[in-house]
Amino acid sequence: MGGASTKLAACHVSPVFLRAQDTTEKAISFIKEAAKNNAKLVVFPESFIPAFPIWSALKAPTEKEHHFFFHNMVSESVYIDGEEINAIRAIAKKLNVIVSIGVSEKVRYSNATLFNSNILIGDDGEILVHHRKLMPTFYEKLTWAPGDGHGLQVVETRVGKIGVLICGENTNPLARYSLAAQGEQIHISTWPAIWPTRLTKVQDDSKVQDKSPVKEPPDRSNFLDNIFGSNYDNVAANRTRAAAHCFEAKCFGIMCAGHLSADVMEWLAELRTPEINSETLKLWPRGATMFLDTTGALLPGFTINRETSAKKKCDFLQEEEGILYAEIDLSDCVEGKQYHDIAGGYQRFDVFELKVDRRRREPASFTDE
Repeated sequence: MGGASTKLAACHVSPVFLRAQDTTEKAISFIKEAAKNNAKLVVFPESFIPAFPIWSALKAPTEKEHHFFFHNMVSESVYIDGEEINAIRAIAKKLNVIVSIGVSEKVRYSNATLFNSNILIGDDGEILVHHRKLMPTFYEKLTWAPGDGHGLQVVETRVGKIGVLICGENTNPLARYSLAAQGEQIHISTWPAIWPTRLTKVQDDSKVQDKSPVKEPPDRSNFLDNIFGSNYDNVAANRTRAAAHCFEAKCFGIMCAGHLSADVMEWLAELRTPEINSETLKLWPRGATMFLDTTGALLPGFTINRETSAKKKCDFLQEEEGILYAEIDLSDCVEGKQYHDIAGGYQRFDVFELKVDRRRREPASFTDE
């Protein structure tokens, strides 16, 4: 038996690079557009405000550019109670929509400690979940500190029970299970626009990698060369992880990746790393935004023309900036749990036990007279 459908919106967008206030204003414009099109949940990518620290993949930590960009990242990162988040909360309340947005968060007890955070804001403007990425991945450790378990929460909303994980922590089976064990129905996973792991043999990637998220997987006959001689195929890996969680938890998936704008592409090329130029940049696989159903399969999406309001079928967004929409029916979360409800009837609680510490970590505990 089917139930009422709900419209979701995933914003495949670029930040105004390292400009928090301008990026916040851009986010608000996209929230307004999605709300006008009757979306009830609006999702933005990883570290959307103010940017993803892509420079850490391209320049050595000791190079002056790296210090320059980190300084700017600290300056433009946002406080959880700052004006940027407050503006997002206000528009969510005004338009009666739920908003999930990735930010680089700074804290008042340090002038340089940052967290890769995701904020889930309710349609009443209240913060429902404040999640800090458990462990920054690879070169992200040059920018962000490890988070804690406080954000491993699933909250019940009018669109369903929502949980969020950021990028690589979707690889962590215990983190994913902790959300499934709370009855998660909608899983949000956020991703960067691009995530290079190698600066060499980029041109070879076009021969061995399939950059589309919906085509057949690439030929792995020359496995070692493909894996260790080319860039990490983040699109395929992202979809694999998100799909596995949807299948295991029997939940819907929103994969929301950032977009790489032309001006940022020009900036990357201007870093003048020998292996980087405008042509090789185009060959790196971009992140893709898409929806997944409760079996892990691709959920058909669509875009809506800003001028005519006409719908156009679109399974994913990758090269173009925009908003991808999908309709879901939460009753679809039921049938698969007849087969294996991993946090219920298909679990052996007498064999396995998971304990999750959700206390927010602070640098010190003070006692005053």
